[in-house]
Amino acid sequence: MRTMRTGRAGRASGGGPGTGRRAVRARIRALAAAVACAALLTGCPGAGDGDGGGEQNGRSPFTGESVADASAPVLAVKIDNVAAARPQTGLERADIVYVEQVESGLTRLLAVYSSDLPPTVGPVRSARESDIELLRQFGESALAYSGAQSKLVPVLDASPLHLVPPGEAPGAYSRSADRSAPHNMYLDPRAALREAPDGVSGASDIGFRFGAAPQGGRADTEEAVRFPAVRYAFTWSAEHDRWLVSIDGREATTTDGGRLGAPTVVVQRVEIRDSRFSDRGGSVSPYSETVGSGEATVLRGGRAYEARWSRPSAESGTEFTTPDGDPMTFAEGQVWVVLAPR
Repeated sequence: MRTMRTGRAGRASGGGPGTGRRAVRARIRALAAAVACAALLTGCPGAGDGDGGGEQNGRSPFTGESVADASAPVLAVKIDNVAAARPQTGLERADIVYVEQVESGLTRLLAVYSSDLPPTVGPVRSARESDIELLRQFGESALAYSGAQSKLVPVLDASPLHLVPPGEAPGAYSRSADRSAPHNMYLDPRAALREAPDGVSGASDIGFRFGAAPQGGRADTEEAVRFPAVRYAFTWSAEHDRWLVSIDGREATTTDGGRLGAPTVVVQRVEIRDSRFSDRGGSVSPYSETVGSGEATVLRGGRAYEARWSRPSAESGTEFTTPDGDPMTFAEGQVWVVLAPR
C-alpha cells in the first residue's frame, strides 16, 4: 500500500561532466524556447510562473494535493520494469507514473517527481525517443536515465530536456550489490537536480484537473490493460482508497514492501508505431504518439469513466474531457497514465 501523504514534501558510460556539450545545449534550448514562446504568444508550459499550475493556491498541478512548493523543479526518471527489476524503489512517491511500451512488447516506467523526492529511485534504465515528446508538456524538465542507443544520443542532446545520465552526473548514481546489471543502477534525485544545468522547469499546468467525480461512469473494481508481452491489472480498494497495481498476475510492490497504487489511473489509448531506432539485438523501438487526440478511460473511486484526450502540440498539455466536453476531473494524489495501444 502506498502510504498517504500530507503536503508531500545517458550515456551509460562516459568521462567528465561534459561542460562544453551542456553549454551548447543550453544555448540551443534558450533560442528554441524564445522562438516557441514568441510564436505561441501565450506563454510556455513548465516555465514555473504559476499560471494555472497550482503555484498560486499551493497545490501541485500534478496531484492536486497541498504541497510546500507547488512549482518545484521537475525530474523525470526512466525506470526498469521487467521481472528482474521488481520490486522498484521510490515509485510510490512519484507525482505521475507513465507506462510506456518498449522493445519485445515489454514496458518501462517514466516517473515524474516534483513535490516529493525520495532518497533513492530505481532501477534506472535507458531513454527512448518518445520520452522527448512526452516530456515537452513539462517544459524543460530534467531527465535521468542510464543510457541511450548511440544514434538517439544526438537527438536527446538537441532536445530542450536537461539531461542527467551517469556521464553528466556520476555522483548521483550508484550500483546495488543485491541485483545483477543492468537492473541494479539507482539514482539520488536530489543529487541529480544539483548536477542538472540551470533552468530546469518548475511544475506547472499540464492539463490535469482535480475535483469531485463527474456524473455517470460505470461501476468497476478491476481494469486490465494488455501490452504484447505484459499485462497490467488495476483493482479498486475501498479500504486504501486507490487502485492497486498488479503486473503479470502478481502484486506490484516497492522494496519496502508497500503496495503500488494510485487514486487515479488513466488508460490513454495512443498510436504505437516503430521509431527510427532499434536496440542492440535489432528490435525496433516503439514510439508512443502522445500528441494528437484519442479515447481514454479514467479510473477513480471504484468507477470507470470514458473520456477523450487532446494535445495539439508537443509544447501543450494534455486535456482530458468527458463525452459531453466537460473537464474530466481526477482524484487528488498520484496519477498513473498507461499509454496503451489503440
